[in-house]
Amino acid sequence: MGNPTPATACVRLPDGARLYAELRHEPQPAQAAPLTTVIFLHGWTLDRRLWRNQIAELPDLVSTPVRLVAYDLRGHGRSTSTGRGDATLAQLADDLDTVLNELAPEGRVVLVGHSLGGMAIMEYAHRHPDTFAARVAGAVFVSTSAEGSSRTSYGLRPHLAWVLRFIETQGAALLARSGRWRPHRVVMPLLSPGVRCLVFGQRVDASWLTLTSSMVGSAALSVIGGFRPAVALHHRVDALAALRDLPVAVLVGSADRLTPRSCAETIANALPRAEYSLCDGAGHMLPIERPDAVSSAIARICATVDAQPVKRSWLRRRRTAPKPRPAEAA
Repeated sequence: MGNPTPATACVRLPDGARLYAELRHEPQPAQAAPLTTVIFLHGWTLDRRLWRNQIAELPDLVSTPVRLVAYDLRGHGRSTSTGRGDATLAQLADDLDTVLNELAPEGRVVLVGHSLGGMAIMEYAHRHPDTFAARVAGAVFVSTSAEGSSRTSYGLRPHLAWVLRFIETQGAALLARSGRWRPHRVVMPLLSPGVRCLVFGQRVDASWLTLTSSMVGSAALSVIGGFRPAVALHHRVDALAALRDLPVAVLVGSADRLTPRSCAETIANALPRAEYSLCDGAGHMLPIERPDAVSSAIARICATVDAQPVKRSWLRRRRTAPKPRPAEAA
């Protein structure tokens, strides 16, 4: 479909936080039907750059124009936050609702979430069921969980994984009180071996490590620590019922140490019609490690959405101010 027109936007949230977003879309005739919008939500400690391959590839993989929106979750990347108290999945769900209303006020929406971003989509379905049912036409879950971190193994035996989860949780509580500082940015090169082992699979390119270290280094300490309890307590298997009749893709790497294949299987089992893909040898960072697989899955969901009849609820009418009543005669 060619290279869409890039743009940026700043979404101001009711609590004063600001979300930085990048948008790409093809010019549309004035009378054309509203575009299908694909909204990308990245994982914990990352930012919108996670999706750079998908943003570049998707326009050439779909047969009809789409609007692409990738934004930094609050406290991540170039987005702001209002404090550690807003580091919750409920808040991310409310933020997504605002982004959808501001940047995609009409037309069908496909939500794509990686890790924490996928959890935010499930929380959105739970917290805003009416809007979700009216607007969302498809979803793609990448390396995520409906059961929090209960299955996170770090590639270790169960008792060692439990110990490491405990240490991580205690350390996160300290980081949550560290404010918006980013002192870890300067030591990220030294942490590369740990990052490589934790989030990547069998094959790792140096550029992947550089990008991931840059994203993690851009996240404030309070955000890194603040969201850890939200991830641990997340349990939204029941919320998946809202997606049972939608086209959905579920992807996971066979070497994912954070959200292993059992997490993806729980989601796929709750959605019998979902397309399930196991990426052999890949880790947690599928949008970087297996960009073609992720982009193709998104394109297939978009194609399925475009083939479906348009529901009236998917075409939100623009709100107009009521006309003033004529003044009554004296």
